[in-house]
Amino acid sequence: MSSKEEVDREILLPGDAVEEKDFKPGRGMFKEDEKIYASRLGVKRVRSGYVNVAAQSGRYEPQEGEKVIGTVTDINSSFWMVDVNAPNLAVLHVNDVPWMVDYGDTASYIEVGDALLIKITSVDEQNKMQVTMDSEGLKKLSNGQIIEIPPSQVPRVIGRGGSMISMLKKYTDCKIFVGQNGRIWIDGDLEGQYLAAKAIKMIEENAQAVGLTDLVKEFLEKNTEGF
Repeated sequence: MSSKEEVDREILLPGDAVEEKDFKPGRGMFKEDEKIYASRLGVKRVRSGYVNVAAQSGRYEPQEGEKVIGTVTDINSSFWMVDVNAPNLAVLHVNDVPWMVDYGDTASYIEVGDALLIKITSVDEQNKMQVTMDSEGLKKLSNGQIIEIPPSQVPRVIGRGGSMISMLKKYTDCKIFVGQNGRIWIDGDLEGQYLAAKAIKMIEENAQAVGLTDLVKEFLEKNTEGF
């Protein structure tokens, strides 16, 4: 990921101008007199050629290409409905899973309540979504646990250049996937899962703190002595 594609943690107020001349206004932004301005309070996110404002709280605002963690809420003969922590449910069609599913046999592959690692493939003007599970790394999440944070705090958990998430994985010896919708999957031994969840909660509660990486590192080092 190039530096211009990295997520910025700058807090924007309505009317704030941003210095991103090579990018287009995305969600929560507007352009006027060749300048881009924020239309609401939130965290600046520079992603895929657009400058966005992620709301400080509230539900996930889906964007095409993002990977998220969803929970199946309903089953149809040829598709599943998936909750991705957005205002609308997402549709996962049988053509977008890695199996040949016969018509009407959807429940044999994915059941209500199953957690899925999926990717958003399209979002229309009403925020209705299509998602896929037919791509490398996407799958059902059958082990571990899922915790949830505000979507606006996702950049803090990942860290610049992936620094924070790499540190969490190193000290807890867990597999961790951070969905852009604020849902996080943790898989490892129970002690590691517990420590990772506590560290992520610490990041959420201290997201605006100066020197957060050092604080989290100190916490992890203290709690992994004797591991």
